[in-house]
Amino acid sequence: MQPQQIIQPGDPAGNFSLKDQDDKTFDLFENMGRRTLLSFHPLAWTPFCAAQMKSLEDTTGTFSSLNTVAVGISVDSVPCKKAWAENLGLSKTRLLCDFWPHGEVAQQYGLFRFANGFSERANVIVDEKQKVVFVRVYPVHSVPDIQEVITFIKNLKMP
Repeated sequence: MQPQQIIQPGDPAGNFSLKDQDDKTFDLFENMGRRTLLSFHPLAWTPFCAAQMKSLEDTTGTFSSLNTVAVGISVDSVPCKKAWAENLGLSKTRLLCDFWPHGEVAQQYGLFRFANGFSERANVIVDEKQKVVFVRVYPVHSVPDIQEVITFIKNLKMP
């Protein structure tokens, strides 16, 4: 299967519904009127992914003050994400399960690594009108700079 082109700023964000670690459904379009940070990470239980998700948890208040919800997304299952969230002490950050169909949302956004069976490490910001305004793919063995994302959001004009 050929990878799709990575979603770009200006593209409409494709809607999706995924279960989180508490088996609750997250629907992107239900967040219309708020910004959404989609923080894709390859796999749970890995040090770089843990640091990435902890950075979301640590900045929940900042994101909330910026009318933004930040969610993590990987191909892991609901039970896996639940155990991992508990292990990391995450209580405010939703970890979405792009488990089945395997990596469907990552594929929809052009971020699925077919050779590995998981997504790129990437941040995608969707604005209040469901348009993509920021896309950054990072090296797999790195932790994205959350301050870069916060600075970008602070510089966006309010609708």
